[in-house]
Amino acid sequence: MRFAILTQYYPPEMGAPQARLSELAARFVERGHQVFVLTAMPNYPRGKFFPGYGGLLRREAHDGVQIIRTTLYPTKRVGLVPRLTNYFSFVGSSLLCGAFTLPKVDFLLTESPPLFLGISGYLLSRLKGTRLIFNVADLWPQSAVELGVVGDGMALKAALALEAFCYHKAWLVSGQNRGILDDIERRFPEVPTHHLSNGVDPELFHPGVVSRRQHFGLGRDDECIVLYAGLHGLAQGLTQVLEAAARLRDVTGLRFAMVGDGPAKEHLQAKAAEMQLDNISFFDPQPRQMMPELLASADIAIACLERSMIGAVPSKIYEAMGAARPIVLAAEGEPADIVQQSGGGLTVPSGDVAGIAAAIRRLAEHPDERRALGERGRQAAIERYHRGKIVNSFIDRLEGALS
Repeated sequence: MRFAILTQYYPPEMGAPQARLSELAARFVERGHQVFVLTAMPNYPRGKFFPGYGGLLRREAHDGVQIIRTTLYPTKRVGLVPRLTNYFSFVGSSLLCGAFTLPKVDFLLTESPPLFLGISGYLLSRLKGTRLIFNVADLWPQSAVELGVVGDGMALKAALALEAFCYHKAWLVSGQNRGILDDIERRFPEVPTHHLSNGVDPELFHPGVVSRRQHFGLGRDDECIVLYAGLHGLAQGLTQVLEAAARLRDVTGLRFAMVGDGPAKEHLQAKAAEMQLDNISFFDPQPRQMMPELLASADIAIACLERSMIGAVPSKIYEAMGAARPIVLAAEGEPADIVQQSGGGLTVPSGDVAGIAAAIRRLAEHPDERRALGERGRQAAIERYHRGKIVNSFIDRLEGALS
């Protein structure tokens, strides 16, 4: 099989889509297939090209994956105009670059968001005569509406029309959780779908990984470390974590570690300084390969959402399960169901700062409960969210279609 991935985000960038897609590519290579990735010059979330990158075109090869990179307009600004310029610049450059550099493949998986990349994916699939797989990692434009980025009007109607077009033109629509697929299947019952669930590699994230707390500078060995590692964006609602930290100033030996970057980070740092929070520290993003050791250096993993949104499931909960770290989750719907059914953590509704603080206080004071929750989460990661099993099922389906 010759399999291609079209995505705006890919390592060495950090983030859930980057990790998920690079591991997907690696599994295809392990099964003996050729993999090509058409992506952008790495720039996210800094809003500028990483050192050593730039220009119009660059080819790389990593662990058997052929990577083709092209340019785009990089930005860290969250305004509508700079974001649209960022998205459409890659739509254009990926289409032009892919037309000349991407070989004929059997399947082209196009990652959304950004939804607009479906334009490039569709045209490239027609040009190359290949089957288009439209992979939905987040429901757009619905998420943009819920976050207040897009309101009623022509822009929303155009985005909904593009969404429907991408689904109808795809040979297969895949989604990373049931919330996404249930919504698509309800609105477009004629569209073939596949549940390409998120998950974790339990051989990479496991409780036997050695803690390197002093290396990361998270805190003393006798402190209880609450870790948030990931994007500092608008949808994550990380102000809740700061407000919970303020309520927990009285807990001796409790420290919050905020690792990552994103458009909301500077605001969060300023707010933490304004609130005079001496029990919370901010750290730069860590390379993907350091994530198992980072989780091993923490006692509690925290994840939250600004509000409940269809299809929004923080990927960090799976990694915490694999690492046998108890989770405090501030979210409702499917992510809360996953944590509750796994038995791997405590859940409260989004915005319930008192609930977040109470859950952290409880786990900080009861190490035996932390250990029990972590063990149950680990078992669920192996049985239900093993990324290798999930991807192998997907590959089986594609191989069956070719045969």
